[in-house]
Parts: sequence; C-alpha cells; structure tokens
Amino acid sequence: MSTHPETSPTAMPTAADAEGFRGPQVCTIVGITYRQLDYWARTDLVRPSLHDAAGSGTQRRYSYRDLVELRVVKNLLDSGVSLQTARKAIEYLRDNLDTELGSAHLVLEGSRSILARSGDEIVDLLRHGQGVLNIVSLGPVVEQLDGRIVELHADAEELLRPAANDQ
Repeated sequence: MSTHPETSPTAMPTAADAEGFRGPQVCTIVGITYRQLDYWARTDLVRPSLHDAAGSGTQRRYSYRDLVELRVVKNLLDSGVSLQTARKAIEYLRDNLDTELGSAHLVLEGSRSILARSGDEIVDLLRHGQGVLNIVSLGPVVEQLDGRIVELHADAEELLRPAANDQ
C-alpha cells in the first residue's frame, strides 16, 4: 500500500478529502467501472491508501493522490498502452513524484518511464533521439479530477437541499 498526500495541491481540502473517496465516487470522478477499480486494487496496481477493504461490508477509501494515479492509468490504457506498461509507469510515479503534481509530465519510452518537470526537458528527450511512446501531462489530470470532485460535491449538496415547496 502506498502512502500519499490526501488532498489536491491545487484545490482547497474538504471533508471528503480527509475521509477519502469511496469506490462509487472514485469511479464517477475517474471515469472507470467498479470492476476495473476492484481489479486494479486486487492486483496491487492502485490500492486505496486510506483504508483497504477488510472483508464483506467494508469499503475502500482512496486519497486524492490515489485518484491521480487511477486517472493516469486510465489515460494510458485509453491511449493504447498495455496494463503492464501502465503498472511500471505508476510505480515510477510513486517513487519519483513529489507533491507538485500539476507541473510534471510522465514520458514513456519503450518500457522506461521518465518524469519531465518542464517542456524543455521533454524537448531535450526528443532532441536526443528518444522514441517517446506517450506523454501524460499531469496538470490536466489534476484539473479534470478537481472539476469532477466539485461536480460530485455540488450534486450531493443539491440532493440534501430541501425543495422550495417543503419549507
């Protein structure tokens, strides 16, 4: 199980961030199926860092950083990268990425993963003949997740608000 900061570096922390995100919320925010989420947790691709399932009736709780990892995996798979390569990329991210998620780019070249912190570093990789398979800019991933989380909170608040005629 990996340890990650629990909140977005760009969004204000909320009560949901401290409690984490449940499986159905994660699926909505990240854009994956529950079956994918469950498989990725059982195979140790991305396990929930806040609370793992401990038998029937318990719920996994994912941190914001877990959501970023899940979204990166989804983006890689959607672009045709194999699950094995995505797994290596996530392991690399865990080992090499600090809290500044929004400014980095994950560059995949063959089976190697490289973290480029600026556009100049990407250009330098290309200039030296690196055959880049895929580049994942983490800034848009963070922005998309933040937007989906805000939508999820707004939808939940709307459901809790009493109807005008009930007052």
